[in-house]
Amino acid sequence: MKTQDKKIQWYVLAFMSFSTVWGFGNVLNGFIYFNGTQVMLSWILMFALYFIPYALMVGELGSAFKNSGSGVNSWIYETTGPKIAYYAGWTYWACHITYIASKGSGGLKALSWAIFRDHETYDAIPTVYVQLATLAVFLICCYIASRGLNPLKKLTTIAGTSMFVMSLLYIVMMFAAPAINPGADFISLDFSLDNLIPNFNMGYFTSLSILVFAVGGCEKISPYVNKVKDPSKGFPKGIIFMAVMVAGCAILGTIAMGMMFDPAVINESQETFDSYAANGAYWAFQRLGEYYHVGDLFLVLYALCNMIGQFAILILSIDAPLRMLLDNEKTKEFIPSKLLKKNKYGAFSNGIWLVVILSGAIILIQTVMPGAASVLQQLTRLNSVCMPLRYLWVFVAYLALRRAIKRIPAEYRFVKSQKIAYFFGGWCFVVTAACCIMGMYSKDPMTMALNIITPIVLTALGLILPKIAKREREKGMVQDA
Repeated sequence: MKTQDKKIQWYVLAFMSFSTVWGFGNVLNGFIYFNGTQVMLSWILMFALYFIPYALMVGELGSAFKNSGSGVNSWIYETTGPKIAYYAGWTYWACHITYIASKGSGGLKALSWAIFRDHETYDAIPTVYVQLATLAVFLICCYIASRGLNPLKKLTTIAGTSMFVMSLLYIVMMFAAPAINPGADFISLDFSLDNLIPNFNMGYFTSLSILVFAVGGCEKISPYVNKVKDPSKGFPKGIIFMAVMVAGCAILGTIAMGMMFDPAVINESQETFDSYAANGAYWAFQRLGEYYHVGDLFLVLYALCNMIGQFAILILSIDAPLRMLLDNEKTKEFIPSKLLKKNKYGAFSNGIWLVVILSGAIILIQTVMPGAASVLQQLTRLNSVCMPLRYLWVFVAYLALRRAIKRIPAEYRFVKSQKIAYFFGGWCFVVTAACCIMGMYSKDPMTMALNIITPIVLTALGLILPKIAKREREKGMVQDA
């Protein structure tokens, strides 16, 4: 009875996973990139056809490998072998290269809003100076990571939690605003069919990767599947309830933004689009403060939380994915010994230098962009192309698990039918890959080139390293890490 009492109820799992999956930025990006309220149908389809089966497959993987602490890497290792596990670990780390390059810019943007409370100050600074400042922040964070320090881990959790709370408060307070301040300037929403059905054009399909990026990453909840009371029934119930909550927040948040922002104004020009993509979240909280007659209070709180979170996540993203790749005994044979070198603080010093070179190159390349706002918009698109690539390994692991269904038991199964399991695993893999490939397209040649070249370079580097490691072993050149 005592063990049973410690089991997590399905609704507790739903709230735990909700906070790890969803964020305010997802609402903003969906609204801006999908023409306002037209994104609502896309959100519903994305949750029903992609997110729910994705999360339930993760549950089965977590149940099968309940004692594996490395997540996707462990799943791939157990189902396919060490070399494929290396590629999975490499992909997870390589995806963070673009993510790392964006965090410094996001943190500086938040700092500027907290101090000056407008976007003009930051956007007026020449891009070359903004990117050099971003590079300086990035190098400082790399230095902190190289000292083996993660002093901001708890701060990141606090900032992330406060951002999550503010995101929910934004929806509640925005819906209450017309009753509290009826004289304020609100936009009247039109819920006619024409305004709810998306325009299925090139821009729509090339932006789908942003929605995939928004709903991905639920493999973080995999350790909890066997801790749920009656996993075969409780886990899917919790996941579906969580998906309903997330979908509700996405739709209600979209409506709340629709009361503030006019998509026609956002899409007036590329310049206004970039500006809304970079500043929309700050304008949302600034206007909310105006509706409640508290000035820039909400704006400053949001900006400070975002700034702390961005800089802290930057340090953690330099350190944690690198350790997952290099500090794995099962895949070390595929990594050159020089990368395994640790300094006296226990940090992978040469690995951090590799991060400096790759992420630093992306930061410097963007000095040629026409403005700071366009840099952030470009990084959003680049992350939406690169980051979902790591989700592909979840579906590879799931397909491999179902193939080994007799060898690897699991307390929870997504579906009993092998054919249906293979269908959903293949479906989610194809959707993810297709959205990433389509997301590479951009009207801007510079953005499109970066979207194509970055994954190619990172993939090529991941293929080369095992060959270097093999050559080292053949020549007896392996160094003591």
